[in-house]
Amino acid sequence: MASPWLFAFLCGLLTAPLAGATLNAPAVLSLSSEIVKEKLTQELKNSDATQILQQLPLLSEIQKEPASDYPILGNLVNYLLNHILWMKVTSANILQLQVQPSANGQELVVKVPLSMVAGFNTPIIKTIVEMNMKTEIQANIQVQASESGRPRLVLTKDVMNLLMPALPKLVKAQLCPVIQKAFEDSREDLLGLVNVPVALGSDHLEFDILSPAIKDNFIQLNLGVKLLDSQGKVTQWFNESAASLTMPTVVSAPFSLAIRQDVVNTAVGVLLPPGELMVLLNYVLPELAQQLKTSVKAINDTAAEQLGPTQIVKIVIQETPDLFLAQGSAMVVQLIVLELFATNEVSHPFFTLGIEASSEAQFYTKGDQLMLNLNEISTSSSCPGHGAGLCPSEEQLGGLQGDSASSFSQPDLLKDIITQILTSVLLPNENGCPCDHRSLLVETWTTVLSPGEDLDSFHSQQAGSQWECGSQLC
Repeated sequence: MASPWLFAFLCGLLTAPLAGATLNAPAVLSLSSEIVKEKLTQELKNSDATQILQQLPLLSEIQKEPASDYPILGNLVNYLLNHILWMKVTSANILQLQVQPSANGQELVVKVPLSMVAGFNTPIIKTIVEMNMKTEIQANIQVQASESGRPRLVLTKDVMNLLMPALPKLVKAQLCPVIQKAFEDSREDLLGLVNVPVALGSDHLEFDILSPAIKDNFIQLNLGVKLLDSQGKVTQWFNESAASLTMPTVVSAPFSLAIRQDVVNTAVGVLLPPGELMVLLNYVLPELAQQLKTSVKAINDTAAEQLGPTQIVKIVIQETPDLFLAQGSAMVVQLIVLELFATNEVSHPFFTLGIEASSEAQFYTKGDQLMLNLNEISTSSSCPGHGAGLCPSEEQLGGLQGDSASSFSQPDLLKDIITQILTSVLLPNENGCPCDHRSLLVETWTTVLSPGEDLDSFHSQQAGSQWECGSQLC
């Protein structure tokens, strides 16, 4: 099951850039007052705070400190208290907590309303008399410097005075330590979220808190980020930037994680690393090989005849893809070089095609792993170093004449079949391991299968060769 932090990271990746504040830290986790209220409420329930209220020694403490703030009413209360034989809190409730921003927007004000019913009897009144009592604990969550000088979140408390002054003192002595512990446990739980690494394949991202801040209705945790490899070695640090970067404004969200663009780009780069794929098209995708030959034949018969049964398609992903975000969607754009070799014996490609491939990106979780799935491919083509269009080799151009040679400068003639090849070869490899589909097996090394070789016999003969499908070893 994915952790809440992994879901927060996933939301952060997909946050569209909207108008808002500035983001200098690599990541900022914002926790609303609603989250703080829920955590404090749950911690108080777990601590049996109401049980503590029911065990308050009311009578002895109240008789020690009579009411004096309200002379007339206080004298009546004191008279009754002096004749009480027995007194006990029969029921107690912690009413709904309130967590609101302070007037200056730099603190969160926590109000904990308490309601108690105390039963007592006197020689004058033979039956048990019930008295309703209410009080309120008010606490402020602030950012203060610790002994080491680093800022941290702290809680300051106070109890409203009542007609019976002993009650607030009792509550403060008995219940405030419980509230303090509830706050500390809530703080550790919330801060502990960021200590959970986010797995990206064999690598992972780790976060640490640079500093907390309170802004209006949110606690903001400014986070540092680092990328570690499978051996736990840090390969990249992300620290605070001097530049002001746009931070999304998330409305009515209990929490949000904003991630700086360079961190997002690195995560996408880890999930979709640059590399090469080579495939014997006739062997693994014979139908597409036939369609390719038919498409080339529509351009030139002579060129089509050069495509032999061992033709090889080589796909090169040259650099880290770009992730473009819009409201509710994400798009990955990759720069790809596709080369077609007429046979497995030639050293020069039949043609080379530069491709800008766009795919809808869907992030999802699998266990504790963050995964990326690409849906479909749309392409636009250009010829690196040769202008727009397909780039036939010099040898191939020498065998074509006039319009036939110029036809290869029109990439749209082969666009559909090239898109199908990328969809059938590249997408399964980038979306995961296609080991259940032998026809989609591709290799990232220089050795390729010849048409007459069986996969199993090839593996036994190539003990030193590693085959990969997707990002996992088969």
